[in-house]
Amino acid sequence: MTQPKTLVETLHGRKTDRTPIWLMRQAGRYLPEYRALRAQAKNFLDFCFTPDLAVEATLQPIRRYDLDAAILFSDILVVPWGLGQKVWFEEGVGPLLEPIAGTDELKRFEPQRMVEALAPVYETLRRLKTALPADRTLIGFAGAPWTLASYMIEGGSSRDFAKAKLWAYGRPESFQKLTDLLVDAVATHLEAQVAAGAEVLQIFDSWAGALDSAAMRRWSLEPIQAIVRRLNQTAPQVPVIVFPRGVVTGYRDFAEAGIGAAISLDQHVDPAWARDAVQSKCAVQGNLDPRWLVVGGEGMRAAIQRILDVLGQGPLVFNLGHGCVPETPPEHVTELIATVRSYR
Repeated sequence: MTQPKTLVETLHGRKTDRTPIWLMRQAGRYLPEYRALRAQAKNFLDFCFTPDLAVEATLQPIRRYDLDAAILFSDILVVPWGLGQKVWFEEGVGPLLEPIAGTDELKRFEPQRMVEALAPVYETLRRLKTALPADRTLIGFAGAPWTLASYMIEGGSSRDFAKAKLWAYGRPESFQKLTDLLVDAVATHLEAQVAAGAEVLQIFDSWAGALDSAAMRRWSLEPIQAIVRRLNQTAPQVPVIVFPRGVVTGYRDFAEAGIGAAISLDQHVDPAWARDAVQSKCAVQGNLDPRWLVVGGEGMRAAIQRILDVLGQGPLVFNLGHGCVPETPPEHVTELIATVRSYR
């Protein structure tokens, strides 16, 4: 009989004998073995779409650290790429897209070809399912509709999301068409990941905090809610973690709406507030500031202790408030995990 996995049990709200831990961007440039592997790919998308490389990148932190889960090595922008939008990555710049400006441009997208186009991603998951140690959980993920739409409209990262917000605020009926397209695409992508072996899913709404509170509900919360409802029908056994980064007290809105098995918190959320407003309704994930991992030592250990003291008595998945940064010393990750493991 298969042993219950700590992360999955926690997300289902069951009591476990330890706090599960994994880290966003646990595979990445801070690891020397990752940098060596990355050099084998001609570009970042080629890296994501080469199963041999993506499997290895996913497994590297699992070999190095005592983590409870591996998260698929991929990128949220494979969805717009799979729909037919031009996406590429430039060193030192980040992701770039051929921007869209209106619903007329949606006609050139081909939702029916997305799963076929993203076949290498699902092949990576199938291989990971057999390669991952039996006691570790395999996490799949996708970007949320608002964050994907922001990239698709802005043509890359943005400081103020002016173009995306002007479209959403000024032409809401038109923006709804893009959102509906992305709700279906994201749900389809996540369902394909489950079919390939993902045991837990995370939805990243990295730019949810750019919206005002009413727009956050319409363009972040409600689309994610539609995706999770669909997943609850098609993959009811798979817990979903939702990360609406930067929404401040909006985290309570997500918890009260019953969206997902867990809400992931950024580092700006006070743990005591989260305990009462969010953890009383679902599991929470987070929320150590990634810069503590750069500092390490006594300060980092104290910051970990503060989170565990407040949130550790309820359902908690220990993680960061965002991803590991490139300058993180790998030995500090070892120290972080040991601190969480030794907490009583």
